[in-house]
Amino acid sequence: MFLKSCLRTLAGILLVMPAMADNSSGAAGALQPDPSNECYSCEAWNELQQPFRVYGNTYYVGMAGVSAVLIDGGSELVLIDAGLPQSAKHIEANVRALGFDPANITLILLSHAHFDHAGGINAMQRYTGAEVLASPAAAAALRRGDLLPDDPQYDQPVDGRSFPAVRNVVAVEDGSEYVFGDGVVRAISTPGHTPGGMSWTWTSCEDGRCLAVVYADSIGPVSVDSYRFSDGLGDAIARSARIVRNLDCDIFLSTHPFTFEMRKKYEQGRHAFIDPEACKAYGEATLHKLEERLAEEEAAFESGG
Repeated sequence: MFLKSCLRTLAGILLVMPAMADNSSGAAGALQPDPSNECYSCEAWNELQQPFRVYGNTYYVGMAGVSAVLIDGGSELVLIDAGLPQSAKHIEANVRALGFDPANITLILLSHAHFDHAGGINAMQRYTGAEVLASPAAAAALRRGDLLPDDPQYDQPVDGRSFPAVRNVVAVEDGSEYVFGDGVVRAISTPGHTPGGMSWTWTSCEDGRCLAVVYADSIGPVSVDSYRFSDGLGDAIARSARIVRNLDCDIFLSTHPFTFEMRKKYEQGRHAFIDPEACKAYGEATLHKLEERLAEEEAAFESGG
């Protein structure tokens, strides 16, 4: 099955005709998940969450602790992130529960290449035949099924950082736009939490009102104890936080539901997801966390720690 997407750049419009996917029949048969990851938080992250419409053509199809978002383009669907390896079957079921056919997922977008967001992508791609889009650095990590050496969380046991490798990945640049059905999604480079972090934005319309939706990647300074953001990705986090802070953003979503208070907003009703100040608050909070982290690193350095 040939999947078509349209990549727009500042230089013009490039029509990308990707190669035939391995699963030429699309979502035929049952989804076959990869082996589960085991970690301290995995069970909580993978708790079931009822799927729901966020606004317009935007739906939440992820788990209670790790996000996945579906965008309906009419003839084509887009999935952003796929949780843990053990999340894939639940995400597929959530897509069906909303009345959509997973076979119509033609694009799978990645925020960052950690096992709790990239872990289910290999199974979802095998099942749907979709094209996977990621930043150049994240694409490299996906292909190897492991973190890049400059990732702040790299210095840990391999079994705590690896995930199922994804062979067919298209590396996309900052500002690239992809057309899917009657929708368009834009890539926004936001490295820092990882070397290849990517946020995504699109427009959702409902009852004649169109709003800007942002799926902001994790941009906070999280790492193994030995990592120093002052010597590494600290400047990248600061830049990314300012980018997210200044985005056109009516609805803020992110990689972990607690980040955008999903449960609280879900209980309050869909109107609660509309918050033009949320991206600004996320960016400001990240800058504050980075400032605290850099101060801790400086204090440890001065004390010889």
